[in-house]
This record gives sequence, C-alpha cells and structure tokens, in this order.
Amino acid sequence: MLVPFIAVLAGLALLVWSADRFVEGSAATARHFGMPPLLIGMVIVGFGTSAPEMVVSALASWQGNPGIALGNAYGSNIVNIALILGLTALISPIAVHSQVLRKELPVLVLVTVVAMLLTYDLQLTRFDALIHLGLFALLMAWTIREGLQQRGDTLAEETEEELKQHTMPLKRALFWMAAGLLVLIASSRLLVWGAVAIAQQLGVSDLIIGLTIVAVGTSLPELASSIIAIRKNEHDIALGNVIGSNLFNTLAVVGIAGMIHPLDFDRSVFARDMVIMGLLTLALFLACYGFRGPGRINRIEGALLLACYIGYTAYLISTVFA
Repeated sequence: MLVPFIAVLAGLALLVWSADRFVEGSAATARHFGMPPLLIGMVIVGFGTSAPEMVVSALASWQGNPGIALGNAYGSNIVNIALILGLTALISPIAVHSQVLRKELPVLVLVTVVAMLLTYDLQLTRFDALIHLGLFALLMAWTIREGLQQRGDTLAEETEEELKQHTMPLKRALFWMAAGLLVLIASSRLLVWGAVAIAQQLGVSDLIIGLTIVAVGTSLPELASSIIAIRKNEHDIALGNVIGSNLFNTLAVVGIAGMIHPLDFDRSVFARDMVIMGLLTLALFLACYGFRGPGRINRIEGALLLACYIGYTAYLISTVFA
C-alpha cells in the first residue's frame, strides 16, 4: 500500500508542476505568434488546465480502467464547481463581467444535457465519443470566432495583464511547453498506476478512486489558478478557468477516452454522479448568468457549493464502508 500511495502523491505533485509549466510555455508561445489575449485565455489556458484530465483519462481508458477515466472527467467537473468555485467565492465573491463567459454558460448547460442523454444507456460507444469530439470541434470553432471578434472583453484585459507578468523568450517558452507535456504524460502514468493499485488493495471500485483522489488531483491546476486570479481581483479568469475546463472535460476528455476504448459503466455513474454534475452546472448558470445585471457568486452561495462537495464526498466514502 505504501508504494502506490507514494506513487499517487508523486504523480499529483509532478502533474500540478508540469501542467503549470505547460500552460505558461503554451501561452507565451501563442503570444509570440500574435494570438489575441482573449483567444489565449479561452483556448490555450483552457486546454492546458484540462491537460491533466485529458492525459489521465486517456491512459486509464487505454489500460482498461473505465472507472478512473469517467470518474476523473465527471468528478473533476464536480470538483471545479463545488470545491474550487466554493472556496474561491469564500475568499472573495466572484463577479461576472465578461460577455464571452455569459455566452459560454448556457453552452455549458447544453453540453452537459447532451452528455447525459448520450450516456443514459450506460454506454459510451465510439459513435457517442465521436459525437462528443464533433461537438468539441464546433465549440472550438465558435470559441476562436468569439476570441477574434470580442477583443475588448474584460476576460481579454485580465488575460493580457497576466501575460505581461509572465513574459519569456520564445526558445524558453517552447522548452517549457515540451518539457511540461513530457512530464505531464509520465506523471499521469504514475498516478493511474498508483490509483489502480490502491483501489485493488482496498477492494473498492476504481470509479470511487477516480471521483475522489484522481479528480481532485487533476483539478489542482484550476484550483491554484482560480485562487491566484481572485486574489488579484481577476474575477473573469477565476470563473473562465472552471467553465473552460468543464467544457473540455465533458466533450474532449470523455470523447478521447471513448474513442480509445468504448466504456460501459454502472447505473450509479448516471443516477448519482452525472445528475449531481448537471444540477451543479445549472446552479452555476443561474448564479452567474446575470439576468438583471452582472452575475455573481457571493460568499453564502460559495459556502453552499462547498457544503455540497463535502456532502457528496462523504456519501462516496460511506459507500466504500457500507
């Protein structure tokens, strides 16, 4: 048990470090080639912070561990909304000013509903995965179009300020992008191996490990970036990290895992985990859309989100010892 536990801790530490290096290198490289700040914030950073989930779920699917692949993707979405935004809002209420994020919120709700409909039969076939990836391609095309048109958006201004604080020469940016990706893959393999070994030795399903340890671990980059952003008063970046990550997780992460290996899963994945994910997504939309002005998540709402995550995790743990 000790060796797998150390492997998980080491994998998580390297995962967070490599994801951060990969995001910084990719964003700086994109900046050198003249990509607009809004596009960097929406695409490059969104992809980079979801890279841990993407690599971990792909490796888990390839190795025949569907519980970790799905638990990581859907569990990360739950962690992003309930734990990360809950903690962030407790530090400082999150105000939504970006018009782009207001457009992405209903898209996230729609994508979540489609994902639930496609997996209602408790299967993720390659055709289902292809639909996920097709929707992801359409979403990226729309995102790029928005990024090129909405140059004066507040998210663009906040991203521009962040890029100025993390400038680096092109060669250095390319090095960190490549090195971050390589370490990301290696640490993901270490994490998956340790997680599977722990699940086998404890006699619990790899789904529970995926929904808890792995989901929290792969969401640490989003947690760090959101807390840092809110302390700098960059509210739209804090929220944009979560929205972008959840869109990537729901479509790209699950789609890639399903294309590698079709997945069958237990009814509890839909009835418990996906329903919780859907309700949290709807709550996020209602709180942040701003029907009568700028949307916001206040401290009370943040505490409620955090309480939801604690209750959900406690229930998962109770099923292990039931």
